[in-house]
Amino acid sequence: MSLPAALSDTTLAKILDRFPLDEAEDRELTSPMSPAPVGRIRVWRGAPVVKVVNVSLVVPPIGLDSHMIFAFTDPSSGVPHFTLDSVANGENYAFHLDLIPRIDLATSLPYLDEVYEPLTPIYTAAREREGLEPAHLTPRQYALMSPWMLVNRATATAFEGIGDAVDEYLTHWAGLVETGVKIEAAPERDRSHRELLFSPEIDPVWKQTVRLLGEEQSESVRLALVSN
Repeated sequence: MSLPAALSDTTLAKILDRFPLDEAEDRELTSPMSPAPVGRIRVWRGAPVVKVVNVSLVVPPIGLDSHMIFAFTDPSSGVPHFTLDSVANGENYAFHLDLIPRIDLATSLPYLDEVYEPLTPIYTAAREREGLEPAHLTPRQYALMSPWMLVNRATATAFEGIGDAVDEYLTHWAGLVETGVKIEAAPERDRSHRELLFSPEIDPVWKQTVRLLGEEQSESVRLALVSN
């Protein structure tokens, strides 16, 4: 098993073991460039984690090995959504780890202190590791995530070592899910945020996904992420 697949599978298993979720979809993804399936989308539903989406795309001829997890909480909950991307492209590795904010962080210090400040030592230590360099995101992409987002390119050694930070982010998030947070969120904000977060106009990955999967399949994956 590849390093990105192992990190994704381990993290996904911890979510599924901790929360009551029922599998709602398991579908292969196909591509004109390959006679065999090039990926898979799986969806689980439940509560208090209302939806988990796992998308894997593995295409050896082009060196792609990509695994994404999004775990969504209730639209009215202040608990952030959890996300992990783990990717290899040939010999190059990358990852994206974050707890996605549910309110405007600039207007709520109590929310910052409750939800994000405990991540600061983990975030700081991870950023200082050898073998990591910042990934190339646009300012618009950064604006949609949290300041505690870890998004880096990595050497194989650095990628192997990031698992502890992923586990610590996940453990903190799971604790928030179980205890709740003091501030509620607006479902309308969550809906608008997710439309932007997975917008082809903002994230160039969707153009690549269309080239790989075709318009219809790519859109089906995007819509699985946009709403519950």
